[in-house]
Amino acid sequence: MKRVLVATGGGDCPGLNAVIRAIVKRAAQEKDWEVIGSVQSFDGILREPTEIMILDDKAVAGIHVDGGTIIGTTNKGGPFAWPIKNNDGSWDYVDRSDEMIRKLQYMGVDAVISIGGDGSQRISQALFEKGLNIIGVPKTIDNDLSATDFTFGFQTAVHTATEAVDKLVTTAASHNRVLVLEVMGRNAGWIALNAAIAGGAEVCLIPEIPYDLEAVAKKLQSRYNSKGKGNAIVVIAEGAMPKGGTLLSEKSDEIGYENLRLGGVARKLVNDLKAIGFEADMRETVLGHLQRGGSPIAYDRILATQFGVKAFEMVLEGKFGEMAAYRHPDIISVPFKDAIDNPKLVDPTCDLVKTAKGVGIGFGD
Repeated sequence: MKRVLVATGGGDCPGLNAVIRAIVKRAAQEKDWEVIGSVQSFDGILREPTEIMILDDKAVAGIHVDGGTIIGTTNKGGPFAWPIKNNDGSWDYVDRSDEMIRKLQYMGVDAVISIGGDGSQRISQALFEKGLNIIGVPKTIDNDLSATDFTFGFQTAVHTATEAVDKLVTTAASHNRVLVLEVMGRNAGWIALNAAIAGGAEVCLIPEIPYDLEAVAKKLQSRYNSKGKGNAIVVIAEGAMPKGGTLLSEKSDEIGYENLRLGGVARKLVNDLKAIGFEADMRETVLGHLQRGGSPIAYDRILATQFGVKAFEMVLEGKFGEMAAYRHPDIISVPFKDAIDNPKLVDPTCDLVKTAKGVGIGFGD
């Protein structure tokens, strides 16, 4: 019996379970393959005792409709930076990648399928360079991997953000307010841009287009009459910055978490607008992890299923060191290096930005 191990790493997103289910369903057709899952990315392999799950038809029955991942995930530590607590309470990080590969060999694992975003696939590439038979599946709600047209989870996140805009429109109109919706998007503004167009926002602020505060205020003021009646919606990505400004972030005190923690741009925008004399009543709403949770929409269930089937077939074909990718209308495979070399950011001159500007959405530029 051959074994393939599945790991889900990084932040969770809708569709992870659909990928897992598709891998198991496809593997079951080969008769001589067993699928196991490492609990919380590769941590399950590195822990003592080992934490793995047998992934069979019973384990994955019906999970494609569920958010999250039945094998858990983490964006802390990992095989190349495993946190170790010293006697004095301080922390060090050690490379346990060789140890993990030996353990996988001892467990009889013939191949690994790593489901994750940019950070996870960089780990996949490094493990492949050490000789591990590993294949990637792209996962990120930010949709910022350049090797694939779309990543699963993105459309569900956009749908969640759009529903939030829809709800904010009515309360903004009721109170003559400007309501500012903060969505995820550290470096890429795809969620904000799509939700702003779908929801009919007046202003969209994204990391790729630094904004001028006066221009934002002027756009918002155009929504009010001489009696102060009017309303507007602003969608702002968490990584958006004013011209000449810096990223609003702080270092996390969580052990093993290397990314800066973002958040607070909506509140900052409101305060900055007040400081330059914009007088309309304003409130902010932060979606946060609501964008990561919940049941995936049909599009993401289908895309995730396509990725899962393709990933296992890549195992059968021995296409290690590669990642499944969507290039309309096909699901293909690409080398890890192509997947992680350059992030897919919003081009300020792209058709989608032109469309947004064509319906009157301002970017503060």
